[in-house]
Amino acid sequence: MPTQDDYGQGVDIAALTDAPDASTLAKSIANAIVQRSGMRFTSASHRNAVLSKPVFGMLAALAAERLLTFYDGAAWVVVAAGTSAWTTPALATGYTHNGNSNGTVQYRIVNLFGEQTVMWRGGLNLTYSGSNLANGGYMLSSSLPSAARPTTLRTVSGACSAASSTVLSLKIDAETGGNIRIVGTGPGDTPPWLSFNNVMYSL
Repeated sequence: MPTQDDYGQGVDIAALTDAPDASTLAKSIANAIVQRSGMRFTSASHRNAVLSKPVFGMLAALAAERLLTFYDGAAWVVVAAGTSAWTTPALATGYTHNGNSNGTVQYRIVNLFGEQTVMWRGGLNLTYSGSNLANGGYMLSSSLPSAARPTTLRTVSGACSAASSTVLSLKIDAETGGNIRIVGTGPGDTPPWLSFNNVMYSL
């Protein structure tokens, strides 16, 4: 009768009294060890198809998503993400990069405490028609890709210029359709730039 490994991990070790069966011996050890190691899959759908009954503690790396996932007993959760390059979005007319010399406006998707998060940086120059922001406050000329769109509206704030303004921050709405809208300007509040440094929201 097989015995268990010395580390309590449920790996069956054949006893000397068991009938010789090299195939069963090898498969029992391999199957027990593989499910306790970092497994690799082409995508989340591939992982889900192969691991139809995952158990607590399984680790699975996903090539397409570039994520390392962990099964917590109820669901697969992300524990790490691969390198995520900064992306420069195309800006709508009336908006330019490097506001207040803060650099190009860029974003990337990162893993923050197990949750996919969009992180921004850079500074945005703002222009107005009277006291109204150009393009109705929508700063992008095209929507963000689906991977960077939140499941519900995310409202955050960004620091803005004190010049031509009575406020020091503006509201930034990340919409589910991939649009980014700046809100909070108007008569007496027309700051010339807005910072995106440290602007983050979950997906």
